[in-house]
Amino acid sequence: MDYQNIIFEREGGVATVTLNRPASLNSFTSGMHQELRHALDGVAADPAIRCLLLTGAGRGFCAGQDLNDRAVAPGDEPPDLAASIDRYYNPLIRTLTTLEKPVVCAVNGVAAGAGANIALACDIVLAARSASFIQGFSGIGLLPDSGGTWMLPRLVGRARAMALAMLNTRVPAEKAEQWGMIWRAIDDDRLLPEARTLADHLATRPTLGLALTKQAINRAGANSLEQQLALESELQAIAGRSHDYREGVAAFIAKREPDFHGE
Repeated sequence: MDYQNIIFEREGGVATVTLNRPASLNSFTSGMHQELRHALDGVAADPAIRCLLLTGAGRGFCAGQDLNDRAVAPGDEPPDLAASIDRYYNPLIRTLTTLEKPVVCAVNGVAAGAGANIALACDIVLAARSASFIQGFSGIGLLPDSGGTWMLPRLVGRARAMALAMLNTRVPAEKAEQWGMIWRAIDDDRLLPEARTLADHLATRPTLGLALTKQAINRAGANSLEQQLALESELQAIAGRSHDYREGVAAFIAKREPDFHGE
């Protein structure tokens, strides 16, 4: 596919996807959704890619949906938002949260609406100090989607989640770090170098074990302790049969650096 709305780059074991509609703060159109879907399918299918880095071009990460892409003339039928969510946003969130490789997000500016929740769906989120997160939905009569009503209460608690959703309060990156919404706030000029260093590191780690870790943590909220203990046992059995486990133990005993293959 000839990408017009994203940039796809591959270096070593890291694939970098940059949302690339900077004039509209990288807001989503159907075309950008389709290109991102194609790119992520390729990342998932390529065993040589062991980490995904997601970021945005220009002064913003993503302003959510491009409302011009949904504009209707007076008297026309309103757009079917459920169809858009089911076709584009929900599959994107499912892909990011189930991708069997680490997903690092570098939030380089405002992350608003679905853009905020797409960032929060990634595994490790770094944000420039000038970046901020805002739900934005209540300002146009909607509720948070793209997993926002699921993720926010789990990240910041019910009281803060409710206020953020209803009041459209902007959360600066440093506050987002303090509240546990993201991993770290970083000086603007260091954001991409540090994100790439992190992605490069993760790409050398035992990717299968990281994928199983991601699965266990993502399922923990719906499980009782007994269910989670059983899940840990089930997933650990898979990890224990992996090349990386054998290599990790051998390297530990030999006091050398392990050579993980992600399998």
